[in-house]
Amino acid sequence: MDIINKEKISSFQFFSWWKKNQLTIVFLLTLVAICYVNSLKNDFVSDDIYGIVNNENISELSSVFSNPLNLLRPLSYYLINKCFGLNPAPYRMLGILFHAGSVIALFLLVYLLMDKITATTAAAIFAVHPLLTESITWISSGYYPQYSFFILLALILFLFSFKNKKTYYFSVISFGLALLTSEKAVVFIPILFVLFALLEKSLKDWRKLIMYFSLGGTWVLVYVFAVPKRVSSLQAEFYQTPQNINPFYQIPIAIGSYLKLIFWPKALTLYHSEMVFSTTQYAFYLSVFVLFLSAIFYFYKKNRLVFFWLCFFILSLLPMLTPFGISWIVAERYIYLGSMAIFVLIAMCFKKLNGEGEIKPIFLALLVLIISCLSFRTIKRNQDWQTQDTLWLSMAEISPSSPQNHNNLGDLYSRRGDFEKAIQEFQWAIQLRPNYGDAYHNLASTYSQIQEYDLAIESYGQAVKFNPNLWQSYQGLASIYFEQEKFEEAAQVMEQAVSINPNNANLHLNLGIIYLEMEQQERAQYEFQTAIQLDPEIEKLFIE
Repeated sequence: MDIINKEKISSFQFFSWWKKNQLTIVFLLTLVAICYVNSLKNDFVSDDIYGIVNNENISELSSVFSNPLNLLRPLSYYLINKCFGLNPAPYRMLGILFHAGSVIALFLLVYLLMDKITATTAAAIFAVHPLLTESITWISSGYYPQYSFFILLALILFLFSFKNKKTYYFSVISFGLALLTSEKAVVFIPILFVLFALLEKSLKDWRKLIMYFSLGGTWVLVYVFAVPKRVSSLQAEFYQTPQNINPFYQIPIAIGSYLKLIFWPKALTLYHSEMVFSTTQYAFYLSVFVLFLSAIFYFYKKNRLVFFWLCFFILSLLPMLTPFGISWIVAERYIYLGSMAIFVLIAMCFKKLNGEGEIKPIFLALLVLIISCLSFRTIKRNQDWQTQDTLWLSMAEISPSSPQNHNNLGDLYSRRGDFEKAIQEFQWAIQLRPNYGDAYHNLASTYSQIQEYDLAIESYGQAVKFNPNLWQSYQGLASIYFEQEKFEEAAQVMEQAVSINPNNANLHLNLGIIYLEMEQQERAQYEFQTAIQLDPEIEKLFIE
């Protein structure tokens, strides 16, 4: 038995459907607007700073093609930067628009596979659920709603390809756009495979999958070979110890945690660091996972639509469930696509309880209550993302074992002049991650601010020990040695900073000043000239 209504597909007219469902579509888009309009005033936070604000190449067209297999996000940043500069609202609006598109696409897909009530319920919950806030409000994770939209569109166009062959090629193009957004879009292949298998098409029809498999296979091969580079990057930039994660631990914990956050979205955080569980707790997560797998096997023959959505949920998470330690065990942005499946299953339960016909008042009231509560939580969650400070403070209680957040909190307190608290947070970060070079650097800078120079020198030394490319620590050391009139030591460490970051004009300027104090006129002149070449504005300092 097919899981789709062939007559509905064959007789479907898009403009007629759009006209008939205009009020529902406006309702769904209004939900998105209500939930996310307050996020448009938020600042750039976390990775946005590095990827957009401090990205010197963002306005260069060449940056768009630096990675041909990941084209669309850099292109989006480039175009937005050209039109709006470094205003965070347009960058964030891009994620909101793709989320709105995904909501409507989910509504249409479920409408085609099932009915309007189920489609409206699922899309409405998806539109407002606070678990998705990270994917939408945080600019740097905006590619999750983007590739999810193209995946949904590709699925819809594939269903229409049995009616009109031309839509098959548009489906392939949509899949290609998803891949150009993120390599994680390869999950479309197993999802499509399950859907196609349930359609029970002939062997001839299976040829339709060849183009999808060829396209996706290319991305898989490229990124499989890129895994070692990704591991090295995590070690160098995030001080992660090389490790293989036991899938018998990782997968049950991840699946159980996501289901918990879907049904009770309270403990939302950027860093889900509390991943150590007692035997009893692990047994609970394992039981949930086993029940979920059992449901998949049970519904394979009992209800193919339920089976499809259960598989959809698991398959959408495959790229993030690798044992190579290249991703978090749990991250809210990972669940963006997969959450749709659970919302559809919830909607199916609502429909089952409601029965045939119009939705009953009691179920309508319950749905309104759920949507209202979820919307309120989403709006409040957007406030956590207002600034770096509000984000780190919101995570303090939820992620106490996160070295990253303790380091971020230390920076917050340091900027506020509370150096004692800052030192405590940096030391806590180092205790949790003993090779945390950035935390050592920040600790040293704080010691320097309160003139504890011996402790600062010691901490700067630890910073460059664990991260030899941390030129800022060499610069900090040079500043201390310069104040102590130890010009030779200052020159040595500043030379190391310049060798790491030779295009930094200020480093050359400072090195020139040190040489000047050492009465090495020629070397000082050379550094000053280099600084001016890199930044002509520096010449004004000499004129003044």
